[in-house]
Amino acid sequence: MTLEATASARAETEAALGGQRPTDTAGGPTVLSYADRVRGCLLGGALGDALGAGIEFHDLASIRQAHGPAGVTGLTVAYGVRAPLTDDTQMTLFTAEGLIRASVRSRSGDSLHPPFHPPTVLWNAYQRWLATQRLDGPPEPADGWLASQKVLYARRAPGNACLSGLARPRPGTLDDPANPDSKGCGTVMRSAPFGLLRRSPQSSWDLAVECAVLTHGHPSGYLAAGAFAWIIAEIVSGASVTGAAASALDRLAAQRQGGEVSAALRAALGAAEEVIAGEGTVTPERVESLGGGWVAEEALAIAVYCAAALPDDPRGALLAAVNHSGDSDSTGAVCGNLVGAALGEHALPQDWVRELEGFEIVERVADDLVREIDRTRLVSDEFGAATQGWLATYPAS
Repeated sequence: MTLEATASARAETEAALGGQRPTDTAGGPTVLSYADRVRGCLLGGALGDALGAGIEFHDLASIRQAHGPAGVTGLTVAYGVRAPLTDDTQMTLFTAEGLIRASVRSRSGDSLHPPFHPPTVLWNAYQRWLATQRLDGPPEPADGWLASQKVLYARRAPGNACLSGLARPRPGTLDDPANPDSKGCGTVMRSAPFGLLRRSPQSSWDLAVECAVLTHGHPSGYLAAGAFAWIIAEIVSGASVTGAAASALDRLAAQRQGGEVSAALRAALGAAEEVIAGEGTVTPERVESLGGGWVAEEALAIAVYCAAALPDDPRGALLAAVNHSGDSDSTGAVCGNLVGAALGEHALPQDWVRELEGFEIVERVADDLVREIDRTRLVSDEFGAATQGWLATYPAS
């Protein structure tokens, strides 16, 4: 399937799933489809990434000096590109691609592949991302559809722990993690797809943790990734951002080493409750009280705060998540994942979304994840096995 075929394939998927647009039930709450949440999550993450890309390494005073008292109020140019995708979205896309290929592998049912182990399939996916940071363009032949997209072959401030962890000769594990002292936000910013699998929150948590230690071995790094995947899974099932984060806090209570992540989430929810109660407003200074977002628990806290405090204002939440002295593209990306999953694709600022670099790629990966998880007729034969065309697009490895 070519990129040009995305629009028609999307229409077929929508028909196969009974329509994707959210519906208003007799004046009641909007009912979001699974596909709308998945698209919203991945497109929202890419949008937050793009909004923060140009100010990632700037302090708040510099941001205000360059963009005015309100800071960034819309899409800007970074890396010579308007509304660019950075390593945050790149790695998220390869996470989703790895999960699609893991699912394909789980139903291949032949003896040509090694025993099925999802973290190994994700390791291979991240190796394909690592190649994009080392090569000028796609190899011939590329390993699967996503690795053939030239726009992804751009080096945009990838995290050192991600690079060094993936350069190891073997994958990190919980018993032997990569970079055992690192808890950078590279674990969180790529982990939303683990919560999009229509599995239990615990299953999403477990897989996110196992894949976080491929690059980051500090407990706060991998537990923040697990908590984020749990939150996304709860949101996809209909929970609010606040309710999902509170649920993740309950789960963290069972972790001996989860104190930093729990404290960060409690602070985020407490700050959001103040805004909801009318006792404060969302300001950059309040965002900065939660940290800079360079480490995993702080990035998660900032994103949860902005999304929870402004639950019906996706534009405001995204801007709040990037206008601070910290890792603006990562906190924006994580907030965008939360906002998009909670409110759906059509709630995102469409004037921004359509300007995203690689918009069609992000949308197609989202749609392909839905196709695979829901086993639509586009990807499965009458016996439930992957079609040959689907295997060519997402090889079972």
